[in-house]
Amino acid sequence: MQDIMKKNALSIEKSVSGRRGVRFEQSAKLPQDILPQECLRKTAPKLPEMSELDTVRHFTNLSRQNYCLDSHFYPLGSCTMKYNPKAYDVLSGLDGFASAHPFAPQAGVQGTLELLYNLQELLKEVTGLSAFTLQPAAGAHGELTGILTAKAYFKAHGEHQRAEVIVPDTAHGTNPATSNMAGYKVVNIKSAADGCVDKEALQKVLSDKTAVVMLTVPNTVGLFEKDICEIAKMVHAAGALLYMDGANFNALMGVAKPASFGIDMMHLNLHKSFAAPHGGGGPGSGPVGVAAHLAEFLPKPTVAKVGEKFVLQETMPNSLGKIKAFYGNIAVCIRAYCFLRQYDEKTLRQVAEQAVLNANYVRVLLKDYFPAFFDAPCMHECVLSLQKEKMNGIRTADIAKRLLDYGFYAPTIYFPLIVPEAIMIEPTETENKEMLDLFVKAMKAIFEEIISEPQTVHDAPLHQLVKRIDEVSAAREPNLRW
Repeated sequence: MQDIMKKNALSIEKSVSGRRGVRFEQSAKLPQDILPQECLRKTAPKLPEMSELDTVRHFTNLSRQNYCLDSHFYPLGSCTMKYNPKAYDVLSGLDGFASAHPFAPQAGVQGTLELLYNLQELLKEVTGLSAFTLQPAAGAHGELTGILTAKAYFKAHGEHQRAEVIVPDTAHGTNPATSNMAGYKVVNIKSAADGCVDKEALQKVLSDKTAVVMLTVPNTVGLFEKDICEIAKMVHAAGALLYMDGANFNALMGVAKPASFGIDMMHLNLHKSFAAPHGGGGPGSGPVGVAAHLAEFLPKPTVAKVGEKFVLQETMPNSLGKIKAFYGNIAVCIRAYCFLRQYDEKTLRQVAEQAVLNANYVRVLLKDYFPAFFDAPCMHECVLSLQKEKMNGIRTADIAKRLLDYGFYAPTIYFPLIVPEAIMIEPTETENKEMLDLFVKAMKAIFEEIISEPQTVHDAPLHQLVKRIDEVSAAREPNLRW
């Protein structure tokens, strides 16, 4: 009986001829009295015919098939899928913010401008950098903004020969893509055996052609670049700029200020580190901060305070120009502002420390089952790998599918690319010990299944609405409509 009820609840076709949920009043004028004959339909549209109750149940049951932070542990590595207080959503939707017209005169949106100005100041405080733009709409958009800022800087200084950007293999994949889009030649370098930048390899490719070195800190294997200050000196000695991909700032906030490392510019993901919803295609926000010598090249306008008023500063002759319509994704900025106002310096540090503690807790408890690829304390995320000789032919993708049966969304898999059969887990600071223990227990249970009944893991998921699909066919012959 339960199977019958479940099948009925999730059935795709629910339309019944003649059934209605809403009845509209008949218009005094018929369509043929208003529209030309060639615009009229020849046959009635095939619309679903359902009652309101059936419709509500249909969409409610569909929503229950989703994995989301409100219902499940969502340990995507390198994505910081953490809980976001619902109060921030309410505040960002206040009428004074949400109903403001994009072309409203500055005198009529002083509250919004004041909030954005204060957010810039808070971001300057947590990073140690001198100036910020809030225009970029996402992390990758922030990267592009940073690289174009560097391009404007070198153009103004007549250094047209600087046409290369150096990117280590532990960087986010958007780093080389961004550099290429900006017109630079990308120079990749391999990491050292410890997972950090190989300084000798870096020194070999640094030259007067180098414009920027892009580092993801902490990097994609979850490690802090321990030689970051020395790397900064090497980069600056070559006359280049050091860019920090700050998407993983969740591990550093309140603990360290990137400006003290020698960073020239960086972006932050407000939709990752600073508690705006992440995933589902957006919206995002990737503000860019720079050291003093780059401030004049940022996109315009920036938010400035003149006397007691707040203005959009347009007088920036060396600016690279506008990078986003209007002034970025304001609703995401508001959420980040709420987050930074809720925490002081001490509690912001606790956020980072808890994120690091949670990742290392998972790493250590699973070391005898799925050991970390780099056997060292990690930052906000741990990157595990498989011991192939113990896996009975099971791969990372099989484990990810089996985790769904245990009620957990799968971690990031097969990334970073330098780790074979990678399992990247980022618990974030918002998960408690009890949840982490349940996740570890599930991973251990899957390991035991791999040893005793590997076919169960290979066939997973077994208890989901959609079972294992033919991924090759899905990629080569996608069915994009039903």
